[in-house]
Amino acid sequence: MSGGGLRSGQVAEAAGVNIQTLRYYERRGLLAEPGRSPGGHRLYGEDAVTVLRVIKAAQRLGFTLDEVAGLLEAGRHRHGRPVAGLQERAAAKLAEVDARIADLHTVRAALLTAVAAGCDDLTACASTPRCPLPFGDLAAGTRHVGPCGG
Repeated sequence: MSGGGLRSGQVAEAAGVNIQTLRYYERRGLLAEPGRSPGGHRLYGEDAVTVLRVIKAAQRLGFTLDEVAGLLEAGRHRHGRPVAGLQERAAAKLAEVDARIADLHTVRAALLTAVAAGCDDLTACASTPRCPLPFGDLAAGTRHVGPCGG
């Protein structure tokens, strides 16, 4: 492989993505457009694999592609001026994750109550005042207690 670059398939395989993903990230500006070989093949630098791995890792941590783009851009253009980087954005993402976990605990508690009450017909259960499912009260944080009437 003379010419000092990796072809699309090699980069995609090394990073664990498919070629369509590679091209999509290029179009989105997450990955720099590569140079071309004399034959017209895209030739990426070794850093392309690292960037792709960073993108995939950030997505697994819950960052959207727009957020990943912001993180990558912040890293490219620091030049001594303060830019919200990974620390600040990771703290914000952690707060979002904690809020989702709290919501999931609320949902889990409601489902446990419904299972314990033996609810088997959602419509019948919802029409009784003793229904343990918090149809209207979930957001308010209050729950009815007691078995389903239906």
